[in-house]
Amino acid sequence: MNIEKIRKDFPILEREVHPGKKLVYLDNAATSQKPNQVIDVISEFYRNNNANIHRGVHKLSEESTEMYDDAHTKVSKFINADKMEEMIFTRNTSESINLVMHSLVDGKLKKGDEIISTVMEHHSNIVPWTILKDKGIKVNFVDINEKDGILKLEQFEELINKNTKLVTCIHGSNVLGTINPVKEIGKIAHDNDAFFLVDGAQSVPHMKVDVKKMDCDFFAFSGHKMLAPTGIGALYGKEEILENISPFMYGGDMIKEVSLEKSSWNDLPWKFEAGTSNISGGIGLGAAVDYLESVGMDDIRDHEIKLTEYALNRLEEVDGLKLFGPKDMKIRGGVVSFVLNKVHPHDVASIMDTEGVAVRSGHHCAQPLIERLGENSTTRASFYLYNTKEEVDKLIEGIEKVKKTFRL
Repeated sequence: MNIEKIRKDFPILEREVHPGKKLVYLDNAATSQKPNQVIDVISEFYRNNNANIHRGVHKLSEESTEMYDDAHTKVSKFINADKMEEMIFTRNTSESINLVMHSLVDGKLKKGDEIISTVMEHHSNIVPWTILKDKGIKVNFVDINEKDGILKLEQFEELINKNTKLVTCIHGSNVLGTINPVKEIGKIAHDNDAFFLVDGAQSVPHMKVDVKKMDCDFFAFSGHKMLAPTGIGALYGKEEILENISPFMYGGDMIKEVSLEKSSWNDLPWKFEAGTSNISGGIGLGAAVDYLESVGMDDIRDHEIKLTEYALNRLEEVDGLKLFGPKDMKIRGGVVSFVLNKVHPHDVASIMDTEGVAVRSGHHCAQPLIERLGENSTTRASFYLYNTKEEVDKLIEGIEKVKKTFRL
């Protein structure tokens, strides 16, 4: 990959965030930066095409509809779905998972049923399921091996039973970087007649994803982590399942016919997209997919492997620093979480910010996992296609400044 050429596509990377301190953006697990190619497509839409979709017969409406629908096709092909009807646009991963939860609860889940999740999950894939305890639905959690941050796969077999109706897990951990064997987990679910949902927020931006090979029933992800705008996400669902579950929201565009007595639902995927959609966001997501494919997902993955391996080697040289997650780069994404002696991660991040280095501190919306690791919070650096080894060196320089500040 031509990293210098790629970096020129991202105007924010030229910014000085403090006098003399150029931005070193290492918070990509939270959200990615946006290239000109995405920014320009959104700007062009509002300048020349803006109109509501699926409703008008005038030129602007027809153009907007075509652009928005085409984005569904692009995104569905990007994860190798069979057809665009299986690709629902939402606001984000959280809404996608909530859609599945509410739609399954309405007719598919009942008191006495069980769900299997993991302690590794983002809050988005914990909270929607644990609130079902009030409905008499039990939620069980698979643990991790504390040494390397890998799921104890044998626990899926131990926990699953005839009452299990859903198995769900994160594809790539936003704390540990662990890439989970979702195909194997999905087979366990399907062998026991349970649905299988994957949270792909941290995988789709960074590697090739094939939902057919994975054989998941649902796959949720967000646009803003993959160069697209905020407020746009996606949910893949197998067509036969989507046809047989209820909509999450009701209102305009998701209906086929309405009378004062009853309503019938629109065709897929519009059945699950009520009201006026985030049209520009969807078009921006399509543009982001175009950009990622032009670079090449295999090349992006290879770049991140080399960068993360370099970062781990450099960080291991820092006295008093503790790292989390697997060392095997075949099962690790571009996320590095650490703690430094007794320095609070917020202090680490604040001092590093004075050097222009943007990292994340806290529990990363994965509080049960952080507590499982025996910590209150960590500092996290996360990489993407535009990051460089020189920026990793800036990360190390920032940590050394923290040590000097605290006289470590």
